[in-house]
Amino acid sequence: MDQEHIPGGAGGAGRRRFLAIATGAATAAGLGSAAGCANGESGATLKGKSAGKPSPATSGGPAGFDVKAENARPGHADWRVTKAGSARAIEGFTDKVSVLPGESFGLHVSTTAPRFTVSAYRMGWYGGARARLVWRSEALPGVRQPEHTVEAGTRMVRTRWPRTATVDTKGWPEGCYLLRLDAQGGEGQRFVPVTVRSAAAAGRTVIVNAVATWQAYNRWGGYGSYDGPSGAYASRSLSVTFDRPYDYDDGAGLFLVYEAPLVALAERLGIPLAYATTTDVARERRLLEGAAAVLSPGHDEYWSPEQRAHVTAARDAGSNIAILGANCCFRRIRLEPSELGPDRTVVCYKSSYEQDPGFKRGHPATVDFRSAPGADPESSLLGVIYDGYPVDAPYVVTNPGHWLFEGTGVKAGDSFAHLVGVEYDKVDTGFPTPRPIEILAHSPVVCEGRPSHQDTAYYTVPSGAGVFATGTMRWVEALDATGDGRSGANHGLDARSGALTTRVTENLLRAFAAGPAGRTHPAQDNVKAVYGGS
Repeated sequence: MDQEHIPGGAGGAGRRRFLAIATGAATAAGLGSAAGCANGESGATLKGKSAGKPSPATSGGPAGFDVKAENARPGHADWRVTKAGSARAIEGFTDKVSVLPGESFGLHVSTTAPRFTVSAYRMGWYGGARARLVWRSEALPGVRQPEHTVEAGTRMVRTRWPRTATVDTKGWPEGCYLLRLDAQGGEGQRFVPVTVRSAAAAGRTVIVNAVATWQAYNRWGGYGSYDGPSGAYASRSLSVTFDRPYDYDDGAGLFLVYEAPLVALAERLGIPLAYATTTDVARERRLLEGAAAVLSPGHDEYWSPEQRAHVTAARDAGSNIAILGANCCFRRIRLEPSELGPDRTVVCYKSSYEQDPGFKRGHPATVDFRSAPGADPESSLLGVIYDGYPVDAPYVVTNPGHWLFEGTGVKAGDSFAHLVGVEYDKVDTGFPTPRPIEILAHSPVVCEGRPSHQDTAYYTVPSGAGVFATGTMRWVEALDATGDGRSGANHGLDARSGALTTRVTENLLRAFAAGPAGRTHPAQDNVKAVYGGS
C-alpha cells in the first residue's frame, strides 16, 4: 500500500519485497509432438499430442467439467522449475490471459538457447502431485527477442516480441495452467501462466485468478506499479501490460503462493468448479450468473469497477462470495487494450490520478476505492476493510462455535502463530458495513506502532448469499503449512495453522457449493459483543 493513503501502510520497495518468493522444482521427461516450426510474426502453429486421453467435458456436476474425473487421472510431480538458469535464459508470455477450451493463443518466447520445448501442466490435486502434463511440444527454434522499451510518461515496460508459436488447446480441460519453457541443454526453465476458462458458471464454484494483481506486482523490465529501478514510489509505472513475462516465481507471477494451494484443495474436494480471471469477470457481465460461489484468492488487490459491479450483482442474486486473503478490491483500475488485444493494460495512477488522460475524459479515477473522487470503500462488498501493513501476529479464535470451525476442535482464545500477516483486514463500522455480520476471529495486532485488530468475518444478505473474508493474506499459503514452523520458512506457519485453515476452507467450500449459505447459515451479528460499540 502507499503510505500516503493507508494507516500502517508502506510504499514501494518495502511492500514489494514480501512477494519475492521462489518455488522449489523438478523436471519433466519428454512427451508429445509439434506440427512444425517457422520464424516470423505468425510463428509455428502447435497442435501437438496430448499426454493422455481427453478429459470428459460434461459429466458429474452441473452442466460442466468433471473435476473428480480429471483429478483421478495420474499426475506429474515433475512439473516444477528446478533449473531456472540465468535471468534471460528463457522467458515468455501469452497474448491471451485466458482462452476457452479449444481456442488457440500466441506464445511469445525469448531465449539464449538454440531450441526449447513447451510443456502445458494443468494445476490441480492429482493425488498430491499438484499437476498433470496435458501437452508437450517438440523442440522449437529459439531466438533472443528485442530489448524492451519504457514508455515515456507512464513508464510502462513494453515488449514488441514477434509471436514464436500458436498453441492449440483442443483437448485441454478447463483449469489453471502453467506452461513450462525448457531451454535446450539445461540453460534455463521458466513458467508462463494461462487459464483455460469456463464458458459458464451456473451451479459451480468459480476460481478467479487475480491476474491484474499479478501484473501490478510484476517488475519485469525494472518497473511495476509500486516502483521503478530507483526503488522510489515516484518512479513507478502508471500503467502495466500483460505483454511481458512475469519476474516472480520463475515466471508464475503470484499464482503459486496465493492461488495454487486453494486450487489443489478445491479440486481434491471434487466440488463442481469453473475457472476465470479477473479480466474475464470484468469483461463478461453474465459470466457469474447462477454461480454457487465466487472465490477470490490470497492476494486480489486490483479490481476494475466492472469486476466489482459484476461480483456484487452475483452476491445480490444469491451467489456466495469468499475472500480468502486480505487487501482485496483495494485499487480501482481501468483495463485498456495493448497492441496484442483487449484488456491487456492495467491502468492505475493512484495518487497521480489527475494526470490520467482517461480520468480527464471522464473515466473513474484509478485511485483506492475508498478515496475521493468517487469514494466507494471495499467494505460494502467484503464486510471487512483493509487496515494496514506490515504485521506478523497470531490468529486468535473468538467464536469457536461457529459452523465454519466445525471439526477443528478450537476453543475461544486459541491462537495460531504467524497466521495474521503480512496485510490484514478488520470490521470497521466507520465504513459501509453489511449487517448482520459475525466476527469469527479477532486478533490483536500492532502495525508500525499502532494497536489494532484483524478480523475474520461472515455476513449474509437478503438474496441468501453468504460472504466470508479471512482478513489475512496468509490464509491460502497456510493451507500447505506443515511441520513445527521452527525453520522459519513460509513465515514460520506450522501444521496447526495448516490443519485449521484447511478444515475451515473445506467447511466453507462445501457449504458455499450447496447454494446460498445464508439460508442454512444466517449470520448472527456480534460486532457489539466483540468491539463494544454499535
